[in-house]
Amino acid sequence: MGLGECLVGEAEKALVLQALERGQLFRYYGVGAGEPPAMVSTLEREFAGHVGSKFALAVTSGTAALEVALGALGIGPGDEVIVPVWSWISCFTAVVRMGARPVLAESDDSLNLDPAEIARLRTPRTKAVLVVHYQGVPADLDAILAAVHGTGVAVIEDCAESAGATYRGRAIGSIGAIGTFSFQARKIITSGEGGLVTTSDPRLYERTVRMSDVGQYRAFHEKLSPAAGQVFSGSNFRMGELAGAVALAQLRRLPALKLRLRAMRQRLMDGIQDLPGIRFRRIPDPAGDLGFETYLFLPSARHAARLREELAALGVNCTQHTGTYCHYARAYCQTGAAHAPGASPFAGLAPWPAPGYREQDFPRTRSLVERMVALPLGALYTEADVDHVAASLRAVWPGLEMETVGARLAGSASNP
Repeated sequence: MGLGECLVGEAEKALVLQALERGQLFRYYGVGAGEPPAMVSTLEREFAGHVGSKFALAVTSGTAALEVALGALGIGPGDEVIVPVWSWISCFTAVVRMGARPVLAESDDSLNLDPAEIARLRTPRTKAVLVVHYQGVPADLDAILAAVHGTGVAVIEDCAESAGATYRGRAIGSIGAIGTFSFQARKIITSGEGGLVTTSDPRLYERTVRMSDVGQYRAFHEKLSPAAGQVFSGSNFRMGELAGAVALAQLRRLPALKLRLRAMRQRLMDGIQDLPGIRFRRIPDPAGDLGFETYLFLPSARHAARLREELAALGVNCTQHTGTYCHYARAYCQTGAAHAPGASPFAGLAPWPAPGYREQDFPRTRSLVERMVALPLGALYTEADVDHVAASLRAVWPGLEMETVGARLAGSASNP
């Protein structure tokens, strides 16, 4: 019932066949190169228009997009990047790969970066804040931008899970210095694997291209924005034409998909928002939310586990969360290792895990994660499906509410 992967069909097939029929698999040269429509360049142009940025660059994955963005900003050894502790693996490992140190921050009840953490964690070595717009809900960008104003700290918007979301009427990925997107299979639009970087800064655009194309800046990009920067060694994260064709077809479907998901989400909210004591994830800008996943917070981990069990017994797809974990709980953080001993940005921090990388350092995020329940609404959900979710919640909620009241009364009695 997921997102873009469930909608792959004739539109994707038609564009892939166009690329195959003219034999063009590589965007820059080869058989059929230069014949319209070139899939990757068309994807970039349409995506930039969709987001409202001057430039877009397609790459091989969302992880590659993060590395390209970090490299474009010149982030490397000795630098620090503030990263929400509750975010995908790549948000941590991409920073380590660049030789910089990820500095972990608490999340707030939006499940995004708590803006107050920036002032607490910023040091003279802080070069960027990685803002992850988690599962369709943009972070509180007004507060985040205010926190970095005048500091020289760049804001990277990680939009991997939220393509199509907006904040105060502007598309995410166009508000910070640079934005990154993922087209991995479980994202709102997909090419199986793929990613994209957005920016309106010509200098950063040139550097993203060089980072993704072994330092080169080809004639295609020169026409869009003349080269003015230093040549340096890059990696190879170029997207191929077949992936570009699938992503392009999916992008063209995004506006309609967004409208449907938001309508389904509103139907669910209309059906459950009057339940006594229900607490929803905070959405900084409700008008910009994508609507494909609704989060509830319960009084305790035990209450959350019981709700998940009772809903599952009624055939409702519900989870604690969907694929994300706190970084302190993952092996790559617990070891602090990089690909080579001398490449780790945590060298010299002993004992390890050091303060700032341990479970006890993030009590607010840990409490939120333990008490939450996710209700996904996929692209293939019907109104009847949504009504079943709402009815199921209404059926089990009274028992949970009475248990909560009893627990509170018992607590009051033991703590007069």
